[in-house]
Amino acid sequence: MPITKSAQKALRQSKRRRERNVKQSRSLKDEIKSLKKLVAAKNKKGAGDALSKVYKALDKAAKTNLIKKNTASRLKSRLTKSVNKL
Repeated sequence: MPITKSAQKALRQSKRRRERNVKQSRSLKDEIKSLKKLVAAKNKKGAGDALSKVYKALDKAAKTNLIKKNTASRLKSRLTKSVNKL
């Protein structure tokens, strides 16, 4: 356990941040999985709706440095390509 006050505060902050990051990361992965399931089921209308949700989640994750900007762009590109194949 941390000894100094500043180290104790840093530990509290890192715990809060980790909790927030894990929650956001989990929701992002769930959105992507649901889109991939709709694509696999060849549900074009549902996939189109889910794609906008995934875009929003990816943009937010990139903005908050959860993932890198290029990673978000690459995922958006690949997911859009898979939806357009339907």
